[in-house]
Amino acid sequence: MSEIYNKYFVTGGGTGGHIYPAMAVADMLTENGNKVYYVGNKRNMEFELAAKKGYKFLHVSVSGMPRKLNPKFFLWGIKLVKAIIRSVRYIKKYEPKAVFATGGYVSAPMIFACIITKTPYIMHDCDAMPGLVTRRLSKRAKYVTLAFENAKRFIPNKHVVVTGNPIREEFKSLSKEQASENMGLKRNKLTLCIMGGSQGAKSINNTTIELLKEFSQELNLQVVFQTGRKNYPEVIERTQKIYPAYDQDDNLIIRPYFDDMISVLKSSDIVVSRAGSLSISEICASETTPILIPFPYAAANHQRINAKYLLDMGACVYIEDKDLEPNLLREKIVELLDNPIKMNYLKQNASHLAKYDAAREIVKLIED
Repeated sequence: MSEIYNKYFVTGGGTGGHIYPAMAVADMLTENGNKVYYVGNKRNMEFELAAKKGYKFLHVSVSGMPRKLNPKFFLWGIKLVKAIIRSVRYIKKYEPKAVFATGGYVSAPMIFACIITKTPYIMHDCDAMPGLVTRRLSKRAKYVTLAFENAKRFIPNKHVVVTGNPIREEFKSLSKEQASENMGLKRNKLTLCIMGGSQGAKSINNTTIELLKEFSQELNLQVVFQTGRKNYPEVIERTQKIYPAYDQDDNLIIRPYFDDMISVLKSSDIVVSRAGSLSISEICASETTPILIPFPYAAANHQRINAKYLLDMGACVYIEDKDLEPNLLREKIVELLDNPIKMNYLKQNASHLAKYDAAREIVKLIED
């Protein structure tokens, strides 16, 4: 058994875009023989994922900042101060060598605690438009790592490294053939993946329900459809009305959520998705053709900015959420099926944007 020679805190939570990059870095730090503590909110999904990995979880009770000055704002401020005090105690108790934070409100108390205790910290931001926490708290970071080159101009720190988003090692090692086998899919049929992120997306779901039978029966596509957990019952109820025999259709896999998203993405030929930065990074690493529909209410419009970046690189089909309806989505997918050269062109350009070694580069900065 390798010797544990350093302790590190890793923090980030609330959404998959903050959690999965943090987990990828935590995994690599652990592989290198370090002891990793995960700091997050036990009411969020980071608690469940950290528990599966066996990380000691350090809870901080924190939520997103209210946008208006009202009693809720002052209550939030009191909670934040308590979370910072608790984070300072964690640092004094476990004495981490450094802290790695992926931004967002969950990581804010620990970053403040690092500043108070003079503990070195590194921040990572996933988006083309960095989040508020990154923009405000990155000035004193030892390094700031970014997914996008064009995000550098928003960071008030000289030590900025564009690494791409840290993604799990399996995106590099898992073959498309093995991924298809894992999913029970045939490689001699094209596979269409439709997803709206870990929470699902109502506009994407509603449009997809109308097209499931056509995609499967007329276009003979294998369809992997992730609805999001809270939307699943409604999707199934509506699908039963529109296509009663859906559950006997071997071309359809409909789930609220897939634990093995690596196999889902790697087995797909076309992926319809929101434009969260981590989703984009994982799609690019999966050698598939992206159709991106950015969430129009994302903070700082970051999903649109992310998607437009890929569009400018000739690496995706772009659809505005307000324009999304069955005829348009059908048209975009049929256009790709009828034009394999374009489909391959987009796939190749997306693949060239993949950064497989981001986690390794970040871990080297942390350990150095």
